[in-house]
Amino acid sequence: MKRAEKVEDTRRKLIQAARRAFAEKGYAAVSMDDITASVGLTRGALYHTFGDKKGLLQAVVDQIDTEMASHAHAVASEAASLWDGLIAEGVAYVKMALNPEVQRIVLLDGPAVLGDPSQWPSQNNCLQMTIRTLDKLIEEGTVNPVNTEAAARLLNGAALNAALWIAASDTPEDVVDKAIEAFLWMVDGLKITKP
Repeated sequence: MKRAEKVEDTRRKLIQAARRAFAEKGYAAVSMDDITASVGLTRGALYHTFGDKKGLLQAVVDQIDTEMASHAHAVASEAASLWDGLIAEGVAYVKMALNPEVQRIVLLDGPAVLGDPSQWPSQNNCLQMTIRTLDKLIEEGTVNPVNTEAAARLLNGAALNAALWIAASDTPEDVVDKAIEAFLWMVDGLKITKP
């Protein structure tokens, strides 16, 4: 195996092991030795690849957050219109907060260890996509002329905060419908009402 392949294999193994461990026990309860031993690697391999446990969490969060964005975009692409896609994407993101792995790693441990999720690189990619969608919706006359960056930040922030609320709730299944209803009312305010 070439060096680059070995490095990538080590990275993949550590992310996969950490993802399982963080989902099952939570970030604080998992030791670096637990993670490395489960895949037959040393703590040095973890330090060399990710710097530390926090760096490994960042890689796991990036992986899951990217999967979440891909799922939400796939749902949006199946919608009948760009407007319906915008709504479907936001709702899909909110609903993913019901997934125990997403709850624990991305919505609970991630912000506690890595800080404000709106500053994560993966969130910036989502923001740029929402801005482009809003630009197109304004161009086609579906959405009121509004500063698209401001509107995109509010929409993405609303979906993220709804997901955080669901994840922190003792009864997430009871909260999700309330969160989606409020999100839909908010998004609907952007749409041009035709007489």
